[in-house]
Amino acid sequence: MTAPSPQLIVFLENGGHVEGLALPPWASRLMDWAVEEYAKAVIWLHARRHYAAIVVLEDRRATAAALWEALVAAEDAVVDLLMLVHGQEGYACGHGRSAVGADFFEGLRLLRAAGAARFRLRAVYQMNCYGASLAPAWLSLGAQAVNGAEGINWLPEPSLSVFLRRWLAGRPFGEAIADSYRVASRLLGLVWRGQGDRPHPKIASSRMQVFGDRKLCAGQGSQVAFS
Repeated sequence: MTAPSPQLIVFLENGGHVEGLALPPWASRLMDWAVEEYAKAVIWLHARRHYAAIVVLEDRRATAAALWEALVAAEDAVVDLLMLVHGQEGYACGHGRSAVGADFFEGLRLLRAAGAARFRLRAVYQMNCYGASLAPAWLSLGAQAVNGAEGINWLPEPSLSVFLRRWLAGRPFGEAIADSYRVASRLLGLVWRGQGDRPHPKIASSRMQVFGDRKLCAGQGSQVAFS
């Protein structure tokens, strides 16, 4: 019998924020809308045939509580997670002051230990800055493979597009992450030039690490319902 297609949960909140740049309110709102609509279009383009359902938590729905609820509601489904948000050392930033951090992970670990959270995390893709600092926490929830930037991530795109295209075409997770970083760093490296063999600090800060099973591959899926 064919295994059911996994679910995809998208945690999406840009907030109109650019590191080191103070934008006027109207520009911040425009950036927030444009970046999130672009991200949803990229996801729909690449992922719609591979998941039984795609759940998007954006703007006011992008909170730690809503992510908690979405994971628990997945019951025993296999879940891939896209964390398309900002981040700091030790936590990812949801809407407002909502943080996906230590309390979030500890609470879910307790639920799982009690048998009240049966979701099966497969891959966690993190766009958030300092994502590497959260990798052990995702692995503690059962994630099989996780990526994360070493510092501030200046390469959100084309990293996401390349990763989704490679990963959902059947390439191993670690290889898809490496390809996405290589393409993005070469492209943005035309703007942020390094010295000799040393990459520009922004390129180096965005370097992605992979934790868990680097050889993990995505399976084939069916058409999806977008919610």
